[in-house]
Amino acid sequence: MKSLKNLAFLLVLILFAGIKPAVADTIGYTDYKKIESNYAYAQKTYKEIDDKILGLQQYLINKDKEYKAIESPLSKKNFEEKTEKEYKAKEDAVLKLKLEKEEEIFKNIQAASKIVAAQKNVDVVVDYRIILTGGIDLTDDIINYLNNNKVSGKK
Repeated sequence: MKSLKNLAFLLVLILFAGIKPAVADTIGYTDYKKIESNYAYAQKTYKEIDDKILGLQQYLINKDKEYKAIESPLSKKNFEEKTEKEYKAKEDAVLKLKLEKEEEIFKNIQAASKIVAAQKNVDVVVDYRIILTGGIDLTDDIINYLNNNKVSGKK
C-alpha cells in the first residue's frame, strides 16, 4: 500500500514537472514615449507635420491681410466663405496625414518590438508603467533597431 502511494506521488510530481507554468514567460517592457521621441523617422515625420500646421497658421495670417484690404461687405462675406472652405480642406488633409503617420510609426515600433523580443527570447512585452519589479527593459534595444534597420509596419 505504501509503495502504491509513493508511486502515485511520483506520478503526480512527473506530471507537474512537465507543465510549464504561465508565470515562467519572460517579460520585457518598453517606454513607448521614449522610443517614439528617439526614433529618427518619427522625429522627422512629426517635424514635417508641425511644418504643415505652421503653414496653416501662415495661410490664415495671409488671408487676414487680404480680408482687411477688401472694402465691400458682400466681397468680404464671399471671401470669408471661400477662405473657410479652403482652410477646412487644408486642415482635414493635415489631420488625415497626421493620423496615417502616427499609425505607421506605431506599427513600425510594434514590429520592431516583436523582432527585438524574439532576439532576446522575451515572450511578452508590456508598457513599463505596469511593471513594479523585474522584467527586461527592451526600450534602448528597440530604439537602436528602429534607427539602424528598415522597419515597415505598413498595412
